[in-house]
Amino acid sequence: MSGFWNAYIWLLTLGTLGGCLWLLQAMTTKRKQPGPVEDTTGHSWDGDLEEFNNPLPRWWLTLFWITGIFMIVYLVIYPGLGNFAGVMGWNQVSQYEAERAAAEERYGDVFAAFAARPVAELATDPDALRVGRNLFLNNCAGCHGSDGGGARGYPNLTDGAWLYGGSPETIVQTITYGRNGVMPALGAALGEGGIDEVIAYLRALPRLQAAAPAGTASTAQTLTAPETAGQQKFQTFCIACHGMDAHGNQALGAPNLTDNDWLHGRTDADIRSVILDGRANHMPAHEELLTPDRIHVLAAYVLSLAAEGGS
Repeated sequence: MSGFWNAYIWLLTLGTLGGCLWLLQAMTTKRKQPGPVEDTTGHSWDGDLEEFNNPLPRWWLTLFWITGIFMIVYLVIYPGLGNFAGVMGWNQVSQYEAERAAAEERYGDVFAAFAARPVAELATDPDALRVGRNLFLNNCAGCHGSDGGGARGYPNLTDGAWLYGGSPETIVQTITYGRNGVMPALGAALGEGGIDEVIAYLRALPRLQAAAPAGTASTAQTLTAPETAGQQKFQTFCIACHGMDAHGNQALGAPNLTDNDWLHGRTDADIRSVILDGRANHMPAHEELLTPDRIHVLAAYVLSLAAEGGS
């Protein structure tokens, strides 16, 4: 922190504290001796209702002074005044590192034992899953939900539809290094009518995939005129990521467009918004937050979610 901001924080903090204590002392009145004339604040209501100028109760005033003294002691012991670290030298980084080291000493052997076993095996081990669930709730539930069911823009981890692949190795890689998915905005290239045609084709895909032999592309003969036009535009703008059969590409994180798993909503308005404006999704890397042993157990829990809810 620069010298200016260091001095600014010192002045602001001590000035505010000193001002509060001065105001407390200046506004403290002494209790008057009983007599025929009462001391009032000069305020009156309804002609004869007046406010007495009575001091604060002593116990209440004492609490204010104790609070002020506590603040001074705190600023001496702990950081709070610019670059001054406090006489104890405490900071949140050292506290975090100490707690992390203590946790590693306590649980390190447990995670080391799990790390010696394959992820797929741990995905059926109740002990490993209990530990993995705790890791999931602390690190993943904020986006994917406590049950792994996801939300709009956050993948459902229980349905077996994997954007980047569902092998144990891929899940470990995803958790460790994160992912960045980008759907480019195509509104300017397609135009309003073109977007409508692509939506019509996307809506026809489940029907076409059901009618087409496995491993073959759908034929244009089964398409309506808008669907045919949408197919042509799809082949021009979309197949590079989603593939000729629209089954997606896990190497790119491009989703399968023939199933019912729509990350950003499945209404026509939702699809239009994605095509028009594009999307940018980010899965944060956890290599700085979790050790490889913990990622190993977490991956097993994620794999178990798909095994329970997906196919």
